[in-house]
Amino acid sequence: MKTIVLILINFLLISVSAYALKDTIIVHKDSRLDIFTAKEAAVNKLTSQMTSNGKYRGYRLQVLNTRNRESAFNAKSDLLKLFPLHKTYVLFQSPYFKVRIGNFLKKPDAVSFQKQLSRTYGQNAYIVEDVIEYTPNDDEYPALN
Repeated sequence: MKTIVLILINFLLISVSAYALKDTIIVHKDSRLDIFTAKEAAVNKLTSQMTSNGKYRGYRLQVLNTRNRESAFNAKSDLLKLFPLHKTYVLFQSPYFKVRIGNFLKKPDAVSFQKQLSRTYGQNAYIVEDVIEYTPNDDEYPALN
């Protein structure tokens, strides 16, 4: 009797394991899902760098902080002559005028320009976080096209 039960149990185990081997799922994925996923990732990366009003968070170099309006605008003029490719800004935060230059999305870019500025302009500047003017290139986010 024991042998019949053992044979029956073995037969059951073999048939269950054979059934489990046949149980597979094949998923056919639409190739357009990969394109959609890449676009969604690019949009998420882009919007993570934005503020609530649609502008970008980035960095600028603050060159001067003074109470004298004339010296602030003179510094802006000097910076525009030395670095015509970079925008220069004068901000008034009572009672100070702050002169800032550049629109850098990444901090390493701001650091390298800070070194160039200190060599050329001869005055120390420090990096500040600011809302910057930035338009993404098509090369940076090709998935959006």
